[in-house]
Amino acid sequence: MLQVFQNIFKIPELKRRILITLGLLAVYRFGSHIPTPGVNFTVLAEIFDNAQGTVLGMVDMFTGGALKRLTVFALGIMPYISASIILQLLTVVVPYLERLAKEGEQGRKKITQYTRYGTVVLSAIQALGISIGLERMQGPGGAQVVPLPGWSFRLIAVITLTAGTAFIMWLGEQITERGIGNGISLIIFAGIVTRLPSAVASTFENVQRGELTLFPLIGLLFVMALVVAAVILMQQGTRKIPVQYAKRVVGRRIYGGQSTHIPLRVNTAGVIPVIFASSIIVFPATLAKFVNNPWMQSLADNLSPGHMLYTVLYAMMIIFFAYFYTAIVFNPTDLAENMKKYGGYIPGVRPGKRTATYIDSVLTRITLSGAIFLALIAILPQFLIRYLNVPFYFGGTALLIVVGVALDTMQQIESHLLTRHYEGFMKKGKLRGRR
Repeated sequence: MLQVFQNIFKIPELKRRILITLGLLAVYRFGSHIPTPGVNFTVLAEIFDNAQGTVLGMVDMFTGGALKRLTVFALGIMPYISASIILQLLTVVVPYLERLAKEGEQGRKKITQYTRYGTVVLSAIQALGISIGLERMQGPGGAQVVPLPGWSFRLIAVITLTAGTAFIMWLGEQITERGIGNGISLIIFAGIVTRLPSAVASTFENVQRGELTLFPLIGLLFVMALVVAAVILMQQGTRKIPVQYAKRVVGRRIYGGQSTHIPLRVNTAGVIPVIFASSIIVFPATLAKFVNNPWMQSLADNLSPGHMLYTVLYAMMIIFFAYFYTAIVFNPTDLAENMKKYGGYIPGVRPGKRTATYIDSVLTRITLSGAIFLALIAILPQFLIRYLNVPFYFGGTALLIVVGVALDTMQQIESHLLTRHYEGFMKKGKLRGRR
């Protein structure tokens, strides 16, 4: 492994991409500590200290603590993800957007532009709701979070938070284009990983106080290792469908005749369903939390981790988005037509429509198992914290994102290494990305 990391810095292009990625992530973490004007951060921190395990704590986890400090990056990248979901849903039902999606690179650029506009609009709406909610919030001692409320504060908050989200969006696009890995995913990854040292420190404090003894800690570490291994296995798992290509005579040469396979991913959508489901639940729940209305407060409480409504909706959304995203990125009909065009067929299945139906049925079955696994891992922390008294947040959205992004980034680095005839991370086989 040490040799692999040494090889990384022997390739100028790869070295440049990694350094650019690390530099842009450092800029993101620096911005996560620049405060928004007009807020009493001491009172706000006290409120968030009592919000662990709630929707506010979940949003704060995605932003790497930026919401707790209400920095310029407090909204994080969630508005961009929400805008992307809305555009992808509209692509299915709006003919104009559907045509753009089929126009290749130019169409995708246009959809990306609309996504950026949607991100700004959603950020402004969410920032306005948060600013109004902050004006009504009080700390444990009755101290106001916003000492000088009014439209001046709201305007400053909207401009600051919206500009922060737009800048994060730009950072993510720059990482994707000039760095290594998916920029948006790496930004979420960085926000989650920064919470790891504090979780480890709190665990050691619990051990020192005697709240967590040695043998339960060892058992917990063993369970954590099994869960991580299961996540990696599911992320890399595939169902291979055998394909046979008939021989074709072109002039004096014979082409085809070989056997191959179609690798259908058990979890084709990767961590995208979890991110989509989280952003869908977090957006209305966050706004409801800041509105001083009994009905809205009740809704926000029910949409917080640990409540039955949250658990059921979260699991159902993950399963829905697993099928939805798989349907977007994988088209069995196009695959069957291409196989028929080049003389390929699945043994025992007629080419054309029958092949597409067969591939679709196999993909539907394996996607169900992958979606259920994602849902179980996503709601795992609620049971660990409630029934096993685990002193930190393990599993769920954070684990899936960290493992998925790490595998995707390692796969891209390995591709650069193997292309230039260097040894990759694995001597046998190869890493597969999430998509």
